[in-house]
Amino acid sequence: MGSLPHYLSSSSSSSDSKIDETTLLDLFKSQQSHLNFFFQNLSLPQTLAFTRTLLSSSGTIFFSGVGKSGFVANKISQTLVSLSIRSAFLSPVDALHGDIGILSSSDVVVLFSKSGNTDELLRLVPCVRAKGAYLISLTSIQGNALAAACDMNVHLPLERELCPFDLAPVTSTAIQMVFGDTIAIALMAARNLTREEYAANHPAGRIGKSLIFKVKDVMKKQEELPVCREGDLIMDQLVELTSKGCGCLLVIDEEYHLIGTFTDGDLRRTLKASGEGIFKLTVGEMCNRKPRTISPDAMAVDAMKKMEAPPSPVQFLPVIDNQNIVIGIVTLHGLVSAGL
Repeated sequence: MGSLPHYLSSSSSSSDSKIDETTLLDLFKSQQSHLNFFFQNLSLPQTLAFTRTLLSSSGTIFFSGVGKSGFVANKISQTLVSLSIRSAFLSPVDALHGDIGILSSSDVVVLFSKSGNTDELLRLVPCVRAKGAYLISLTSIQGNALAAACDMNVHLPLERELCPFDLAPVTSTAIQMVFGDTIAIALMAARNLTREEYAANHPAGRIGKSLIFKVKDVMKKQEELPVCREGDLIMDQLVELTSKGCGCLLVIDEEYHLIGTFTDGDLRRTLKASGEGIFKLTVGEMCNRKPRTISPDAMAVDAMKKMEAPPSPVQFLPVIDNQNIVIGIVTLHGLVSAGL
């Protein structure tokens, strides 16, 4: 067991104890040393056997633990779920009061325990065996009761806790977390999880939205569209131009085919060039007849890229179908508001 660092001596009085950069750096270095001990002494054969067991499981992978180890077990379970692996946290206390009914013989139960002598987990073992589930313990003390009672044990080497009394579970839980999360990524790779599958499990995140949301999911449509006819006078369409919040008019024919677009920028340029003549100009005379457009089935993130493309960025894209009929409009503001 490693020696107690001088700056963690319990004999220091609270009156003269201070925290400075040197103290913090020494703590981090000590924790790094303890973690290096774990990496250098972890059994790869044990770890590989554990990983392959989880990979081949046809049921649910349950994780359990008590106290801080329980929090780690819950977190690792949630990581696996986010990677499309069937997993859940099983409270050892609740399991003995009915929750164990969820177990089946095809399941794997992984028990986190630093000491391997946790009473709640030891009481859980025979109940899990009665259900026929496969039992694995992850422990840090050699020759413990839990390891002897399970079908498999993985030893997580622990030099000592960073705690000055070698009691508070801060290094042991860090080891558990690193081990569990690394195995989760190993399973992710072995199952060939695609970026799209990962995104589907994170629809509220930026990555998920960029790979899931299509233009039709974020576009304005129907009564929200700022539409007009090419024969309409520009001055008669100012309310339509400004009230829909798109910064443009979509110029259409009677059948809603897109003819062009007229923006608030076009309005300023026309006013500067024509002066009072703007009162006699129609939208069709001044509109852009070759605007950038996009399909409703295109990815929303591609719409943003198209808006930002050379020669100059635009703030909107008319959304048209394969017959050039306007069905919506997607704006840069709308994409940003959607989290893209």
